[in-house]
Amino acid sequence: MIPSNQPRVALAPMEGVLEETARHLITQQGGWDFCVTEFVRVSHERLPPKVFHRICPELKQACLTPFGVPVHLQLLGSDPESMAVNAQVAVQAGAQVVDLNFGCPAKIVNRHGGGARLLTEPDRVQAITAAVVEAVRPLGIPVTAKMRLGYEDASLALDNALALQAAGISQLVVHARTKTQGYKPPAHWERIAELAEALTIPVFANGEIWTLEDYRRCVAVSGVQDVMLGRTALADPWLAVQIKADAQGLESRTSRLPDLIGLMLQWMVMGGQLYTERVRVMRIKQWLLMLVPRWGEEARRSFEACKRLQTESEVIQLLQEVLDAVPRPREDAL
Repeated sequence: MIPSNQPRVALAPMEGVLEETARHLITQQGGWDFCVTEFVRVSHERLPPKVFHRICPELKQACLTPFGVPVHLQLLGSDPESMAVNAQVAVQAGAQVVDLNFGCPAKIVNRHGGGARLLTEPDRVQAITAAVVEAVRPLGIPVTAKMRLGYEDASLALDNALALQAAGISQLVVHARTKTQGYKPPAHWERIAELAEALTIPVFANGEIWTLEDYRRCVAVSGVQDVMLGRTALADPWLAVQIKADAQGLESRTSRLPDLIGLMLQWMVMGGQLYTERVRVMRIKQWLLMLVPRWGEEARRSFEACKRLQTESEVIQLLQEVLDAVPRPREDAL
């Protein structure tokens, strides 16, 4: 059990990026308390269990990554009845925590009234959440949620947060930007402070926490010590360990870009084989681009060198060249 004064660090859901193998490799680095899957899109049909198993293979492994980190299943939808029915199917398929998505900024999702678009209607947010909570509560399953500050503005942020709490969620993650703000800096951590002060359930901060110093500033501004990391988890999987160590006044390992390149190579060998070569190459390019806010020019050079490559062998060769260019410590210095 985590000490009450110990911050919790969660791995965010990122569609098309943080899938099973990425969750495995990242949580294997230590410091992570739980993960949330990519969302399962719910419309008006009852989905078969295989859909949930495809998004979350860990459902068949007691909802744990191979390293033993809990995995929560996320649902996205706008119809209370359909969400309730599919939440029950998810639990029957093995889900032990159901998370609800009220933050996705994707145009196609918002156009169909899902994700962040729902934040324009706090009553609807509450109705959807209450339906899911009532459906799975008899099964002993907690419901959590992730939201942005709003759609076009943050005027309804508190209304939505209170609606979610009233509906019965057990914890809330707040991405400190609106849908309109997308992923542009800065993240408005001060708005999280307003919500956390008004709520009685645990609140996690999310957005623009790239380094240990960012985390410290986020805690100071938001008053929240629990955080969820998304793009940062891909750019620095060791930040979770550093946050835990810092809370105890301890030193921790220094993050190194070459170690991250090594994880990318592992991903291509492991989970990458579940996808076509074209998808594997695209994912690595996407991953390299996500490193730039954390690693700057060093990462940008690698991305620029990779972005026009077409084959897996070319990408592997490039990544290996990056690793080989790193000076190795002398044996007498070890």
